[in-house]
Amino acid sequence: MDYTHLGRTGLRVSRLVLGTMNFGELTDEATSFVIMDEALDAGINIFDTADVYGGPQKPDRAKGYGISEEIIGRWLAQGGGRRDRIALATKVYQPMETGPNDKYLSAYHIRRACEASLKRLQTDHIDLYQMHHVDRATPWEEVWQAMEQLIREGKITYVGSSNFAGWDIATAQMTAAHRNGLGLASEQSLYNLTQRTVELEVIPALRHFGIGLIPWSPIGMGLLGGVLKKAEGGRRGSPALQQQIEAKRSQLEAYESLCDQIGETPANVALAWLLHNPVVTAAISGPRTVEQLRANLKAPEVKLAEETLAKLDEIWPGPGGEAPVAYAW
Repeated sequence: MDYTHLGRTGLRVSRLVLGTMNFGELTDEATSFVIMDEALDAGINIFDTADVYGGPQKPDRAKGYGISEEIIGRWLAQGGGRRDRIALATKVYQPMETGPNDKYLSAYHIRRACEASLKRLQTDHIDLYQMHHVDRATPWEEVWQAMEQLIREGKITYVGSSNFAGWDIATAQMTAAHRNGLGLASEQSLYNLTQRTVELEVIPALRHFGIGLIPWSPIGMGLLGGVLKKAEGGRRGSPALQQQIEAKRSQLEAYESLCDQIGETPANVALAWLLHNPVVTAAISGPRTVEQLRANLKAPEVKLAEETLAKLDEIWPGPGGEAPVAYAW
């Protein structure tokens, strides 16, 4: 497994992040444990979750949130040096209960949400605490004050963001700099061959501030995972996925044909394409099964030729470059 720095920090992380969104909802606990064990053995040293992951699995909970964190917590509790071998990342923002302050990024909610995540994860610290979305109703001075307090208390180490616009990233960083803080270590954004909007302003902002990009949905909700062959084999997806397949069928046919020509699986080509971008720290592998994890482990080793990269741009064109050059003279 290859490793790189998380943005401009000194923390070195694997080029694949183990995403655990499926744990507790689509993947049972026993399988989740095997996936985490195999990921650890393969050299993946950063696990990503969120307080809302896991789905409604318990009858005594209105929403069932926190289940993914609880599964990770029980896995960590087995010992064997598991906690010391990973950088543990989770998120805050989404509603966890029905009260008016049980969501978003007030200092009140950040403190309570962090304490709850620590309890579920059965650990005393979170290595990367990420804001799951921007909260433009809360001043950045309040957000950073809350995060700085958690850092002083040793409850979190780094702060990250997710789903931020370029100007949100810039605002966050300038406020952090005014407070003599490091600011954001990383940003999680929707980014894959079919979704390239972040190339306009988010990626340039991240490069400017030295923030690492961790793309989520790197395989485009399954579209880039060889979906045509899977459909032919009788593995039908949801109606929404089938609609997307039909809308993009010509592109998918060209893409899967190209992958066949270079002898790589579509999923690994999609991951390798992301890792080719120097702003990308690591891509999230969010397997439902052990087999999916094993298949993704090869992705960091896949090197795409310039000719292949050019062909991928033809099949899946981006927004035309970075703003404002992409749309203005």
